Amino acid sequence: MTDDKKKDTKLTTEEKQDDKKKTLSVGGTLSIGGTLSTSGGASSGGKSGVAVEVRKRRDFSSAGSNTSGAPVSGELSERARVLEEARKNAEQEEQRREEERKRLEALKKEQSADIERKKSAEEERRQKEEEAKKAAEEEEKRKAEEAKKAATEAVKEAPAPAAPAPSQEDSNRRGGNKKSDNRNNNSGGDDFGGKKRSGRNAYVEDLEARFRATSRYARQNNRRGGGNQQSSEPKEKVIREVTIPEAITVSELANRMSERVADVVKKFMMMGQMVTQNAIIDQETAALIVEEMGHKYTLVSEADVEDNLIPVDDEKQLTTERPPVVTVMGHVDHGKTTLLDTIRRTAVADREAGGITQHIGAYQVTNKAGRKLTFIDTPGHAAFTSMRARGAAVTDVVILVVAADDGVMPQTVEAIKHARAAEVPIVVAVNKCDKPEANPDRVKQELLSHELIAEEFGGDTIFVNVSAKKGTGIEELEEMVLLQSEVLDLKANAKREANGVVVESQLDKGRGPVATVIVQGGTLEIGNLLVVGNTWGRVRALVNDRGDRVKKAGPAMPVEIIGLQGVPEAGETFVVVESEKKAKEVAEYRDKKRREAEQAAKAGGRTLENLLAQQVGDQKQLAVVVKGDVQGSVEAIAESLKKQGTDEVVVNVVHSAVGVITESDVMLASASNAIIIGFNVRAGSQARDLAEREGLEIRYYSIIYNLIDDVKAAMSGLLAPTVEENNLGMAEVREVYTVSKVGTIAGCMVTEGLLRRNAKCRVLRDGIVIHDGEIDTLKRFKDDAKEVQTGYECGLMVKSYNDIKEGDQIECYEMLEKAVSIDDLKKAAEKSKDDTPEAANS
Repeated sequence: MTDDKKKDTKLTTEEKQDDKKKTLSVGGTLSIGGTLSTSGGASSGGKSGVAVEVRKRRDFSSAGSNTSGAPVSGELSERARVLEEARKNAEQEEQRREEERKRLEALKKEQSADIERKKSAEEERRQKEEEAKKAAEEEEKRKAEEAKKAATEAVKEAPAPAAPAPSQEDSNRRGGNKKSDNRNNNSGGDDFGGKKRSGRNAYVEDLEARFRATSRYARQNNRRGGGNQQSSEPKEKVIREVTIPEAITVSELANRMSERVADVVKKFMMMGQMVTQNAIIDQETAALIVEEMGHKYTLVSEADVEDNLIPVDDEKQLTTERPPVVTVMGHVDHGKTTLLDTIRRTAVADREAGGITQHIGAYQVTNKAGRKLTFIDTPGHAAFTSMRARGAAVTDVVILVVAADDGVMPQTVEAIKHARAAEVPIVVAVNKCDKPEANPDRVKQELLSHELIAEEFGGDTIFVNVSAKKGTGIEELEEMVLLQSEVLDLKANAKREANGVVVESQLDKGRGPVATVIVQGGTLEIGNLLVVGNTWGRVRALVNDRGDRVKKAGPAMPVEIIGLQGVPEAGETFVVVESEKKAKEVAEYRDKKRREAEQAAKAGGRTLENLLAQQVGDQKQLAVVVKGDVQGSVEAIAESLKKQGTDEVVVNVVHSAVGVITESDVMLASASNAIIIGFNVRAGSQARDLAEREGLEIRYYSIIYNLIDDVKAAMSGLLAPTVEENNLGMAEVREVYTVSKVGTIAGCMVTEGLLRRNAKCRVLRDGIVIHDGEIDTLKRFKDDAKEVQTGYECGLMVKSYNDIKEGDQIECYEMLEKAVSIDDLKKAAEKSKDDTPEAANS
């Protein structure tokens, strides 16, 4: 009996284990789909289990689709709430600052009134002291005169009695006076001696001697007393006018007031502040200290150094006519530089790398009538947007070059926008009219959509058909430009200090920093001190566009300036100043403002939006160090590289500057894991050796779009490849064989494509994926096979899966990695933007 119970218990345990295996097996099939089957004890191949699973999958997908938008909308609302709170806090902070400013202004007014009251009281006290001093001196003088007068009268009116015996005191007094002693000793007391003294007796003589001694003693006392009185009186305080900048040290403040530092520190302690002589105090605190010390103050700002720096508008009677500044703009390869070469009779276009202009150039020509015109040639490539904007900003007239065989292009439209932003007239030069396929009328029709209406259509835009190669239409174009300049009435004063704008700058190996400028007013001469942006210098040489040295440059004349301390930014203005001190102050102030702006830009990166964006995913960075021949090219390259960034990878321009590649550039690139790019410059021998030791590659370029293409390729290499599924084929399970110690073998017929050994596969039952695995074994009859094509039978085993039934479908596929390019990412981003509801509504 006991044995039977044990057998039943054993059978029950085995059945439970089998059930668990079946349940776990079914659960394994459903774990790939993201759900877990709970149909314990039911047949894994039953139709009810499949139906339950279908319902669960539908519920799960519908629940996921219903709740997928909630977190996103909640996150957006939370972000909007935080931004609204930030905006309100900013408004409150602005209101608080305004109230604080008003309070400080009221305090300054009150302090100024208090200073005036103290000043008037001090002036009254000083006047009273002077009046009292004058009265005392007059009284003392009057008493001295009365005493002298009384003594003189007493001597005249005194009688002549017999000479009394001299007292001991008189004898001692006469003993101190050698002349008196000698006179007394010589007299001997006889009558003959008395007669020689003209009838004066010894008594009268004694009175005179005593009066003289008394007067001498009084004068000595007056001199000594007057000196003591003068030294005992307090010296009159000198009130100084103290200039207070925005920040000043305590020692400097004391020096400007001519006060001791200890007294100033003591005054701070009386006001409840503990400072040292090197402590920096703000302007308002310094003003309070100056008032407490009894001085006057004048508040100045650092920005005051730029006051009256730019000359004011010239008086009409001092101005004379100046040449027009003409900027040539248009799409790349539409013939801008060739047109200028024809006008100047030069060959600049042949010297440009790749046949495209990559620098901004300024030239001055004289036409047949003897009138001068200044031309600015701008690049047409898309990367040189900032150069074209600078050219339009300093110009008087814009020549828009459009190829008659190509029509209006993207950079043509951009040039129109720059010209309108600068509010300058446009003269359209339809170039390449000598070609057979040229169609000038099409150009006029296309420009109508951009509000450039030809005169023949009732508009005011001048169109001139030209051929830069053959030189036709050039004179008519010059006449139209001069006509526009006459309408504009261009004048300037050439008899004042010069000012102008920098159109290009570079670091020349032999000449140092060189800036190409256009003088807008005044006359620039050799030896002038000038400030250009955050640098300054003294003009050592002026070179015109022909390469000749000149002594001076008048209005609208382009010249190269040699003698600056550094390479200025293209687009900066220059102005001549009177002293080197002024030039240094302005340059230091601008350099300080530039550094503060850079620090603020770096600090501004930590905003709420940026932090949220960083939480989404980390961007990969491609660090680069850019060195170029001119400032405009370096600026254009840096801007173009920054525009290539996407959400996955960005370009970080670690350093960009003008000049050759140096050892410091290589060390910086090595420290920041950056690549070095040289545009029309080369590395020195020491820099090359260091780069080889550090394992860094230096890439040299002369054409900007080749540079951008290579950087794009490098950025694409940083991107992770995308994985795509490639469907290989389908097979139908016709029979199922179970082999002990081996597993379940499925006899299949390949219906589509092929089956491949070790490829991934899915097991489908009634159109539902019940397992995702891998083909472990594939055979044709008894032979192993790598692939089985369509229409052939085969036997296969799925790795770690035996629950295959007749009628199941076997889907064979593989996963392929595909490289991603930057252009693909940008296209995908643009497509996603177009697919958004906002874009669809718009």
